[in-house]
This record gives sequence, structure tokens and C-alpha cells, in this order.
Amino acid sequence: MWPIADDVRARVDRLDLPFNELGLDPYGIRKEDLAWSFTTLRFFYERYFRVSVEGAHHVPPRGRAMLVGNHSGGWAVDGMMVTACCFFELEPPRLVQSMADKFMSRMPFISAITSRTGNFVGLPENAAHLLEHDRLLMVFPEGARGTAKLYWERNSLLDFGSGFMRLAMKTNTPIVPFAFVGGGDAIPTIMNLYRLGEKLGVPYVPVTPYGVALPRPVPLEVYFGEPLAFKGTGDEEDAVVFENVERVRQRIRRLLDQGDARRRSGEVSR
Repeated sequence: MWPIADDVRARVDRLDLPFNELGLDPYGIRKEDLAWSFTTLRFFYERYFRVSVEGAHHVPPRGRAMLVGNHSGGWAVDGMMVTACCFFELEPPRLVQSMADKFMSRMPFISAITSRTGNFVGLPENAAHLLEHDRLLMVFPEGARGTAKLYWERNSLLDFGSGFMRLAMKTNTPIVPFAFVGGGDAIPTIMNLYRLGEKLGVPYVPVTPYGVALPRPVPLEVYFGEPLAFKGTGDEEDAVVFENVERVRQRIRRLLDQGDARRRSGEVSR
């Protein structure tokens, strides 16, 4: 492993998490693993993808919140860059935690790293516990179908599930919508190999025009919108819940269109 940057370690120390004297929080997150992870992510965030951010002030500086956005890009480049954004751009820095796909728990090394940096198997009870402890939770309602989008579908939005909305209503959690722009350009998927993915224990294996799905060093953008609050118990009828889901989806759609228009006009630079 390469050395941990001193300024990254200092930002980890400023995270509002109840670490004990061994550098562990109640969920098993390790300060040392966070520092190493963010030292690594900073290279990709600042130099490789040159991520630009708009609206970061909409993310609450403390307390529970749910970041809800679009998925794209073959694999979770979007999740890693949004996590890096909230760590490096927010004051004070915040740790984004997410619900990983269940197949991740079957991959020994990756499973250990993801859990030690705050990402857990995507079960509703895990998400509820995190929000009840005032954590910042990231959700992609399109699921694995979102990262499976092909290049020409990169700015589309699939139907959203309703689980995140019921959870937000039940836990009285504000939703911060965001759009991630450029993932489909970084990993321009032209087909997905589902049978190979099944043999490897993953949903699919993306294929790009140059073969392997290694990301290209293209600029990426993150656009955060104003927080949305939804009252209720989470046990409302489907029609009520899906009306709220569609409101979030349309807000993300507008942010995505705004970002895509700026990208096409060449306005975005870093």
C-alpha cells in the first residue's frame, strides 16, 4: 500500500463518527482503511476524472440524509466519486455510506474493504439502522440495471423502486437528489455478458469498444439539488408512495438534463 496523505488523515479525524480508541466505529468502519481509501480516491477524483461539483451545499453538514441519484457507467464509478465529493468538498467532511449489491458480500477481499469503509449489504434493516444513527446514505433506485445501461442509454433513467421512499418516510429522512453525468462516457458499454457474469458471481460483465471495461480519463460532473422532505409513515398505499418516487425521479431528470446540456456546450471544465 502507498502512504496515506497527512491532509486526508486529518479530514478522516474530522468525520463526525463515534470512533473508539482503536479507530473503529460501532459498524466496524476503520479509520485507517478510510484514510487509505480516500488517499486512493483523491487521485481519481482530482486528476484522473477531474470531477466538478455543483450544489454541494445542499448536502446537510450533519444529521441523517439520503443521497438519491442516477446510475451509469458499467460499474460503480459514480458511487465512488460521489463518496469522494462529500469527503473532499464538504465542510466538515462527511462519510457517505451505501448499500452494496449482495454479490459483493461473496467476494472476500472486496467484501472486507467495502464494509470497513462504510458500505454494507443492501438490506432494508441495515439502511434503517444507519439513518436512525444520523448517517449519510447513498441510494441508486435503478439498482444494477442502472450500471448495465449501454452507451446510447447513458443519460436515460429507468423506473425507480419504491423501497427508498418508504424508508425515507418511515425515518423522517430528507432526500437530496443528485445527477451523475459522464459515467457512460468513462465506461462506454456496448454490450453486457450476463452468462459470463453468472459464472463469475456478478450480475454481468460490461464490454466496451476497446474490450475491457476500464474507465477512460474523461471529466465527470455531480449536480446536487435542494433537499426534499416527505411526510408519512412509510406504510402508505402504493399510489401515494409512487407519486413521491416520481417527484424525486423528475428532479433527478432535470438535473441530468441540465448537466448533459452543459457538457455538450463545453461549459464544464476543471
